[in-house]
Amino acid sequence: MEYSKDQFDCPVEATLFLIGGKYKPLILWCLIEKPLHYMELQRMIPKATPKMLSQQLRDLETCGMLHREVIPNKPPRTLYSLTTFGRSIIPVLNAMCDWGGRLFGRPGYPNALQRKKISR
Repeated sequence: MEYSKDQFDCPVEATLFLIGGKYKPLILWCLIEKPLHYMELQRMIPKATPKMLSQQLRDLETCGMLHREVIPNKPPRTLYSLTTFGRSIIPVLNAMCDWGGRLFGRPGYPNALQRKKISR
């Protein structure tokens, strides 16, 4: 999907346009280490309703941050992974993790999503 710099008033607005949403940063964070199936993501983000998780995954796929692969098993399974463009957000997610950890006085808070920083 193509975006124009005229579409946004500042770079922060452009970033929020792509990753803003209640669960988009968490989805991206969960996919840093490896591709995951839909049900794995649902277990990792239990507060997201199936409808909300599906919508946020579609949005991230539409903007080119996620790759969606349908595996033709019975029943079919869907595997999500970060694209090269999606991987470019990792430093921002790491910075958010650091900032949040300092905010709550605990590195890597919340523990349920704790993982090593990855800078690929």
